[in-house]
Amino acid sequence: MRYFSQATGIRGPSGFGSRSTAEQVTDGIDAFGRTVIITGGSSGIGVETARVMALHGAHVIIGARNLEAADSVKQGILQNTPSAKIDIIELELSSQKSVRAFAGKFLAMNLPLNILINNAGVMNCPYNLSEDGIELQFATNHIGHFLLTNLLLDKMKSTAEETGIEGRIVILSSAAHLVTYREGIRFDKINDKNTYNSHSAYGQSKLANILHAKELAKHLKEEGANVTVNAVNPGLIKTNLMRHSVFYVTMLRVLLFVLWKNIPQGAATSCYVALHPSLKGVSGEYFADCNIETPTAKGRNEELAKKLWELSETLIK
Repeated sequence: MRYFSQATGIRGPSGFGSRSTAEQVTDGIDAFGRTVIITGGSSGIGVETARVMALHGAHVIIGARNLEAADSVKQGILQNTPSAKIDIIELELSSQKSVRAFAGKFLAMNLPLNILINNAGVMNCPYNLSEDGIELQFATNHIGHFLLTNLLLDKMKSTAEETGIEGRIVILSSAAHLVTYREGIRFDKINDKNTYNSHSAYGQSKLANILHAKELAKHLKEEGANVTVNAVNPGLIKTNLMRHSVFYVTMLRVLLFVLWKNIPQGAATSCYVALHPSLKGVSGEYFADCNIETPTAKGRNEELAKKLWELSETLIK
């Protein structure tokens, strides 16, 4: 049924489906006065997410490693929405030094922070270690966002408390969390080169995104914070993220051509979860095609989520 609804665009309980676009799922929503951080807002669905957020009046902060590309995105948005408020801060998620610098620069701007969209990522890379000595996909897709979220969480909590507006954290995962290592998260072999598989390592990092959202939601609920966090699966989209998997992606496009989305459709779930009023109080969930979905058993495993949290805390310096 899941694949049938994806292929046909049949709408789910939310009223939206796989063919809904980011503009459609946020139609009529006023985000004026809200500040949104989007990592990876200079390419792929990050660009569309930034554009739609700005279109609805949000002050958009783009975190990007390619400042020239980010500025091009900014100018393109301003051309169509002259009133848009957009700032750019350099961010390389595989570098904890860069993540800390980004957070420091943002906090120095003395802005509120209502929404954090952890969008950036790398996919199916050849084996490599980050400058902090962590396998690159795990470092970029999970640890970088784990650290960034931790550094900005107090600002999100205080903004929500001062404004009365619920803060929202959106963490991009993927259906690729289905295809990970047998253990799910290889806690003792994160950096093991001999058994490294680029697809499984990517799946591991995407499973980590779901578990991060699950465990953080638990912490926020215990604290009574007016901040929610959810993981989203944007779907199959042809973007620069797939530059390391040309053959693999070509085969997927042939075999699963009816499931592929364009970029406005790919950005829909992120924008929906970030802005839609019907999701007030919804936290710790996994969304696909703008509807709550059930991840794998590993994605629902509370012990795995807790263990990942503990590992992540030891890996941020």
